[in-house]
Amino acid sequence: MLVGAVAVCAVTALFYFLLRNRKGDGSVPDAVLDAVQRLSKAAPQLRDGLTERAADEATKHLVEMLKCVAIGITDASGRLLSWDGEANEHYEGLTGAIDAAVRKSHREHINHTDLQCDHRGRCPMRTAVIVPLIIDGDVEGTLIVVGGVNSKRLIRAADEVAQFITIQLELAKLDESKQQLARAELRMLRAQISPHFLYNALNAISSLIRTDPEQARELLQEFADFTRYSFRSTGNFTTLADELRNIDRYLTIQSQRYQERLNVRIKIAPEVLPVVVPFLVLQPLVENAVQHGISPKPGGGTVTVIAQDNGNEALISVEDDGVGMDADRLFADLRNAHKTGAHVGLGNINQRMRSVFGDEYALMVETAPGAGMKVILRVPKFFPGVRADLQEDYSAGGEDGAGTSDESTALPGVGPRVR
Repeated sequence: MLVGAVAVCAVTALFYFLLRNRKGDGSVPDAVLDAVQRLSKAAPQLRDGLTERAADEATKHLVEMLKCVAIGITDASGRLLSWDGEANEHYEGLTGAIDAAVRKSHREHINHTDLQCDHRGRCPMRTAVIVPLIIDGDVEGTLIVVGGVNSKRLIRAADEVAQFITIQLELAKLDESKQQLARAELRMLRAQISPHFLYNALNAISSLIRTDPEQARELLQEFADFTRYSFRSTGNFTTLADELRNIDRYLTIQSQRYQERLNVRIKIAPEVLPVVVPFLVLQPLVENAVQHGISPKPGGGTVTVIAQDNGNEALISVEDDGVGMDADRLFADLRNAHKTGAHVGLGNINQRMRSVFGDEYALMVETAPGAGMKVILRVPKFFPGVRADLQEDYSAGGEDGAGTSDESTALPGVGPRVR
């Protein structure tokens, strides 16, 4: 959400720039519109960070936009990443001012008369402004604007362009931080896959080797596919189809262990199978239903997974008719999950949903003692920046046996609910 806030600031600043440069009749001059277009072209590469490629792309647009002699961009050490325009022979003479701008975190202004020049009468340069690019208090590089006239307008233009570049670099850092957080959250979720499940799964398979070797082979394949998918090293997103396929594997293995104590209902609308979801968003919910809902209940119970079409969203629910728990206690555990470790998987998924799609897509949980638990996810069918990394093909009603239906049906009642 912080990335979005910075992006809004960038748009707001651009909007203010347009308003400030309107004509008397309220329209925006063509030159300003051209400037905005060039800024928009310079932005995408900068969103990948301050690299030579990004600097090359930015300088060629900025030098045309400002109609100046040259534009240069350096890194934090003063190393030149890109220079577009004339007077490049003066870069060496600017290194002292560049070092000072980095060291002091302050703009430097150099006149051509302060530099040694063999073409003083014919040199297009009259002044140079060096502005540090500061992000979170640290100088990440500098912007060099070389002008053919010495004016306050050039200094103001340099400051505003530097601010634009800084915003793009901030967005790049936030994007990287968001990706690192997503990777850390996935590592945490993988760590939450119960070691007891892994041990019990292998134990259940080994018990079948002599009595039913064919079923043992099939379960071993399911187990191998489950672990390969759950511990894959790439991708923060996947399709709902692949997530459902993996929980079907999980439930197939658990059904062998719990036998008649575990019943499974899976009902999926085919049109939501391609919806993109955060990776490993369902399996921890199903594991929670089996381990903490059904396993402690004498006689066992049923885990129900339903995914249905809901207009612009997919509506997904994971429900068990197990032991349930006090809703107030659950929500208190979720607030303190980072300290106690209780329900950390549920809290992790809730945080990921809010981080990716916004606070309005937080999980909805219904539970009460003796009444089981139901977790509901709303996932938008289309969302900017969300894309699946497809690992395998899937067809509706495929080989894993997940049932599909165009119709939605009411979930069976399991007693009083507390939202």
